[in-house]
Amino acid sequence: MRRRFVGAVAGLLALLAGPAAEAQQACRAGTVYLTIDTGWGREAEQIAAILRERHVRVTLFVADEPTFKGSSSLSEGWGDFWRARAAEGHVFASHTLRHWYFQGDPSPGKVRYASRRGEGSTVLDQQAMCAELQAPLDKLKALAPNAQTLPLWRAPGGRTTPNALRLAAACGFRHQGWSANGFLGDELSSDASPNRALLARNLANIRDGEVLLMHWGVRSRKEPFSNVLDALIGGLQEKGFCFDTLSAAGR
Repeated sequence: MRRRFVGAVAGLLALLAGPAAEAQQACRAGTVYLTIDTGWGREAEQIAAILRERHVRVTLFVADEPTFKGSSSLSEGWGDFWRARAAEGHVFASHTLRHWYFQGDPSPGKVRYASRRGEGSTVLDQQAMCAELQAPLDKLKALAPNAQTLPLWRAPGGRTTPNALRLAAACGFRHQGWSANGFLGDELSSDASPNRALLARNLANIRDGEVLLMHWGVRSRKEPFSNVLDALIGGLQEKGFCFDTLSAAGR
């Protein structure tokens, strides 16, 4: 009886350990964190389909930017798209409302914020900074009430200032950039950096723990990077990498 009991317990432990062992083997190279900024949006549906087919969940940094549709990325015209991404389990964070650039600290507690599209500039204080970071998440939630949001933000272009970081932290937002090998290159010129070169570079250089950056489409790029995204994700998975969303603490 005792022998049978011990055998049953051993069998149960092996059964329970099976999925964990399989998961560990699947992630033998480590975990990477794909993040996507709004951008032009031209390849958004293609990218979403690849993520779905590859069973990859990512972190989406949202701003209300101009898109190829003629509407901005957090307008009602994008509502179905964001609702679908929320339903798939992707998580969201702030990329600022206007997607302007932080350009210096004119005085204590203030930061200069300027458009690169000729829309002007302003100086943000604490209240205005909090509003700039929270507004895109509020607009997103109005479109996709079930969207899971994180207390993270990413400055446009990754450009921060000491005051921008301090003001954001006081609003409860932690800045999240990308890692050393995480810039996938979708903003680069297709002539100087064709897809085949970017794919080879990324597959060779990406390491465990990298925070990867791309966009839902970049207007100026003639050869869409999304055309090699499936090969990139598949190649990383074959090497033993798993993909995961960022946590509230970021990386």
